[in-house]
Amino acid sequence: MENYQPHKPGFFMRLFWKACGADSAILSKCDYREHVKYACLGGIVVATGLLAGIAGGYAFYTIFEPKGSAIEYGTDSQTAILAVVFGIIWGTIIFNIDRFIVTSTGQGDGTEAITREELIGALPRIIMGIIIAITISKPLEIRIFKSEIDVALVKEQQKAQADFIANLDTIYQPRIDKLNEKIEVWKAEIEQKQERFTELEQEYVDETQGKRGNKVGPGPVAKAILARTTRAEVALNAIMAKNQPLIDSTYAQITAIEQERKDKINTSDKIASGLDGLLERIKLAHEIAGIWITLFITLLFVAIELTPIFFKLMLIKSPYDYLSDNYKELINAREGIEIKHGYYKDKKGKQQDLVVYHKAQRHISEQVKLTEAHEELKDYIIEKWKEKEKEKIDQNPYDYIDTVKNT
Repeated sequence: MENYQPHKPGFFMRLFWKACGADSAILSKCDYREHVKYACLGGIVVATGLLAGIAGGYAFYTIFEPKGSAIEYGTDSQTAILAVVFGIIWGTIIFNIDRFIVTSTGQGDGTEAITREELIGALPRIIMGIIIAITISKPLEIRIFKSEIDVALVKEQQKAQADFIANLDTIYQPRIDKLNEKIEVWKAEIEQKQERFTELEQEYVDETQGKRGNKVGPGPVAKAILARTTRAEVALNAIMAKNQPLIDSTYAQITAIEQERKDKINTSDKIASGLDGLLERIKLAHEIAGIWITLFITLLFVAIELTPIFFKLMLIKSPYDYLSDNYKELINAREGIEIKHGYYKDKKGKQQDLVVYHKAQRHISEQVKLTEAHEELKDYIIEKWKEKEKEKIDQNPYDYIDTVKNT
């Protein structure tokens, strides 16, 4: 074992070490099993970041792609480029969050058992991991069931379009029916006058032709009928002059309403296409896959996301941990930091560590002594000055009195 040479790590292994927050300088001194263990932890973090990037990019594309029929396949290049950029950004964010979660989890208690205290301490990280896992699983879930979702979505779009058109009929048809009723009333008034005029015309013809038992030719009765016919014609012309413009304008209103309804129907495609969104696809995915398959996929990503956290809590202390602890103690020793574990109990009865910063205390002690020396020297200077002034007073007190008065 004296000739044992640690395995030389490659590029990807070092990359995975960094991903899980391991110190490559310390790991390089450990055995190959330690290399693999931390490389696997880092590989999970990297894989989670990649999956998050793919899920985020797909979700972005689904939200912002041009809307249309669900079965009309095609890729919008501009949206795809933006989705790739967003996916890279989102994947990087999730990668860094996961890296922080795994790195900050620590070593647990150094045993394979996960205690209640360890679970409580890791609870915030576990909650964050579950949230991240759900955000990753949903976009990938709708991609897995895309074919089935597209078929169901087309039916939903067609139903939405039919409902929209039926709703338009309930709005526009009563208006058209009401206008048609007015037209029928106006036409009935004209027809009534027309029938009366036609009837009187026929009576006049019959009277002048002797078909009513009278002599042929315009007699007194025929003249009377002609007068009534003339009045009926005037009444007919008057009612036509009054009602026909109303009928024509009402027909124009009906035409405008029908054109408006047709325009609305033409927009029903866009309204149905707007149903092709991320939320609708997630809802259909749950309906198609069912609760158990959906739950299984979500739990799968939750397991991937939480595996590094639980593994770190389950890891027993290894050469890497001892070397890392030793390196930390060496740093503390070089910097003059002394930690006395479980030195005292706080108000809640919990054991607390006492941290002594020797270098800082040394500097503080030096500053205290320097300040005290300055105070002593200042007092000494004042005493000397007082002695010098007393000598001057003893030699000539009147000069000192005059000096005090002038000041």
